[in-house]
Amino acid sequence: MKFGKRLKQQIQESLPGWRDKFLSYKVLKKLVKLISSTPPMTSGSLEFGKAEAEFVYLLNNEIEKFNNFFSEQEEDFVIRDKELKQRIQRVIDTWGPNGTQPSEVEYEEEMGRIRKDIVNFHGEMVLLLNYSNVNYTGLAKILKKYDKRTSGLLRSPFIQKVLVQPFFTIDLISKLVKECETMIDAVFPVPEKEDEEEGIRGEREVVKVLGEGIFRNTVAALLTMQEIRRGSSTYSHFSLPPLNLPDSDLIQSFQLNSPIQIP
Repeated sequence: MKFGKRLKQQIQESLPGWRDKFLSYKVLKKLVKLISSTPPMTSGSLEFGKAEAEFVYLLNNEIEKFNNFFSEQEEDFVIRDKELKQRIQRVIDTWGPNGTQPSEVEYEEEMGRIRKDIVNFHGEMVLLLNYSNVNYTGLAKILKKYDKRTSGLLRSPFIQKVLVQPFFTIDLISKLVKECETMIDAVFPVPEKEDEEEGIRGEREVVKVLGEGIFRNTVAALLTMQEIRRGSSTYSHFSLPPLNLPDSDLIQSFQLNSPIQIP
């Protein structure tokens, strides 16, 4: 699939409030075409220089847009991560077996609500990682087009600049994703063998929960990240490294068992 179509699909599959935060790839592609059809030696270096300056200006605006959005989401996720952990601890301290007001019914009801919130929270963070991946890839591809069509040398220095931008610095979000997966393990305990029948019901409930909200988009995002970061014959130092997703089999199983189909 060509990147333009893939980006359009990603935008459609993203959260509604995120859709204007992605790379304006079509606009930049049109500008590259305009620049490449305006040879500097035949049409006047001033006209060519203005078009090139506009291209760089738009690229810088796009990076600022990515950084602002990514930083806002990151800050929100840090707060939500802390709140979820506090909620879990309050439930344990209040309605757990050793709590101040032990109640299996209250405990299960509240944990059920928390489960859904954790799954949605995890999904949103995966979508943000995908947002970083997709926009970086788009920048690399549009710069490659620019250099190829204009014999320019923008790609390498611009990518070096991108590599230190907030939207590309995903260490914190990756850490929060791992912590969230630990929380999921805690509230989705693996059943004992003797409780196999109950375990099956539990698995069905997990699939039901994961089939709701944004999980469909999360699976699509994971598959896109795998595709983008997979090594190929065109792999270069501008490409993202292959993505290591040890839980991808789990994602695939949810995809197969859930009534929601991922295109």
